[in-house]
Amino acid sequence: MESSIIFIFLSLSLFSNNCNFFFQVHASKYNHGKVKFKLIHRHSPELGKMSGTTLGPPSSSRERIKQLIHSDTARLHAISHRLVPRRKNFQVETLRSSNLVELPMRSAADIGTGQYFVSFRIGSPPRKFIMIADTGSTVTWMKCKYKCRTCFDDRIHHHERIFNPKTSRTFIPIPCLSSMCKQDLARSFSLQKCHRSTSPCAYDFRYSDGTKVLGIFGNDTVIVRLTNGKKIKVPDVMIGCSETIFGNFHDIDGVMGLGFDQHSFAVKAAEKFGNKFSYCLVDHLSPSDLVNFLVFGEVDDSTLPKMQYTELLLGIVNPYYAVNVSGISIDGEMLAIPSYAWDLESGGGFIVDSGSSLTHLVEPVFNQVIAAFQAPISKFKKLSLSVGPSEPKYCFGDVGYKESLMPKLEVHFADGAKLTPPVKSYVIDAAEGIKCLGFAPTRWPGPSVIGNILQQNHLWEFDLLNGKLGFASSSCTLDD
Repeated sequence: MESSIIFIFLSLSLFSNNCNFFFQVHASKYNHGKVKFKLIHRHSPELGKMSGTTLGPPSSSRERIKQLIHSDTARLHAISHRLVPRRKNFQVETLRSSNLVELPMRSAADIGTGQYFVSFRIGSPPRKFIMIADTGSTVTWMKCKYKCRTCFDDRIHHHERIFNPKTSRTFIPIPCLSSMCKQDLARSFSLQKCHRSTSPCAYDFRYSDGTKVLGIFGNDTVIVRLTNGKKIKVPDVMIGCSETIFGNFHDIDGVMGLGFDQHSFAVKAAEKFGNKFSYCLVDHLSPSDLVNFLVFGEVDDSTLPKMQYTELLLGIVNPYYAVNVSGISIDGEMLAIPSYAWDLESGGGFIVDSGSSLTHLVEPVFNQVIAAFQAPISKFKKLSLSVGPSEPKYCFGDVGYKESLMPKLEVHFADGAKLTPPVKSYVIDAAEGIKCLGFAPTRWPGPSVIGNILQQNHLWEFDLLNGKLGFASSSCTLDD
């Protein structure tokens, strides 16, 4: 049975300097079974049908790639400010539960600030909200009416989704004098001012595109549904009640934080369901009956090719999920890329990011990869998308194009694992009659980013307990 909860990934991130932190994921005493949720991509018709949004497919394929590039630009700007190598400083305790929570995923179009979206139920009684799910954000927040009498009155008048904590019997504000507010939430932009001892902990988020979000922190209960139909509660999930928003959040209700942080929903849910979460993304141009999904718990991979595993570098470049890449090969030949480009300590490294569309490579890597493709793409007419300064630089006409004419690209990990994406994941359909290499340059020093298009048609498993990233080719049609 499909869950009533849908998750979505975001393409904007908060400005902050990463802080070392220590947290524990405690052993679960529950045995819940399996839950599956659907993820919706930003260009799916499904979101366009939801009340209170103007989401939906773009007007043309050229507009589609323009939106993705605009979103990636904001994303990379935020990552460059946040991704500073840090020393690992945390513990994850053993979870013996084999429980599973799965969340299906699809695509949808917002104003350029998100890649995947989710329907999220919170409160007692539960209310549903359309959220951006983001592996680069740690805080889950939604548009909210707590103290402000006139906030979002226009949306309420049109029966749109606004959270009212006073109607939820399980909502508990976090006090502003608490150590949680003054210490733990300091890196989540909590404000140190406390007008009264009973005042809730307030925050001031600043996003990379200039968007500003003000509100208060609290804890509430999230409702998830198992595939056997049984509903269960995930209590004490930290959420942000955002009463004031300046900027680009017109079409969505809030943000689902899936980054690596003790207060993120990803860590909270994984703690309850086996310390693992996974997702599988189909080709974003696939028919709408094919769905993406997000899973919390152990996935039955018996129908998949053998899963490969590589080290997941947790707690070093929070809230992102970093990996140890050691090289890239083209048709079996390793490219001459300097080793420092893979090294976090030298200012390089790689992260796996569902909120970026293209794969962004620092210049020492990008130049070598592009040089390896020059000969095969030179057989086609060079074209330009004309969608902005950050557009793909290597585009060509598709007359006479066959995938078999393109070389095989592989990403090699330091411990022997090897990602072999299909050609359509790195030679992408950019507009009618136009193909582009799905890589974009980013400045050195800095991180390279494996974007969601290169991740398509694979299951990705994040093992937070053992610090492992598993992946395998998949059609994303796992049984419930």
